[in-house]
Amino acid sequence: MEYKIRLIEEKDNKVIEKIIRECLIEFGGNREGLAWADPDLGRFSEIYNKEGYRYWVVEDEEGKVVGGVGIGKLTDDVCELQKMYLLKETRGTGVAHKLMKIALDYAKLYYKKCYIETLSNMIAANKFYKKYGFISLDKPYIQTAHYACDVWYIKEL
Repeated sequence: MEYKIRLIEEKDNKVIEKIIRECLIEFGGNREGLAWADPDLGRFSEIYNKEGYRYWVVEDEEGKVVGGVGIGKLTDDVCELQKMYLLKETRGTGVAHKLMKIALDYAKLYYKKCYIETLSNMIAANKFYKKYGFISLDKPYIQTAHYACDVWYIKEL
């Protein structure tokens, strides 16, 4: 299966919101303090359409959006890898590696460090982040709206 990665468009907003919600339900993340309650979840084409912010979606061969990843600003020097989710059938195909490379390459243009917040029960995701050199933190780097996350990482870019 060949996948195409492109910048998010307005037509993708509701689709990527549905994918994120589906993944959050899978991992028990359908609650306050996580992306589930993010008021901007269906507005990515607007939110990520400025300097230092980007969101990419993945399409399968039929043009169906199957996942995505974003980079957003936390501080002048630190960005956050945001809302990286893939549908189950897309995991293990290598497309997550392509998304991560695109996101980190973009992040390096604007930031010195990249931060991630996630859940400990997303075991494969946690291994994936460590594989890319993300270092575990004992507490959040900065307070965000995702206070229910229980794992935090940072990486020098």
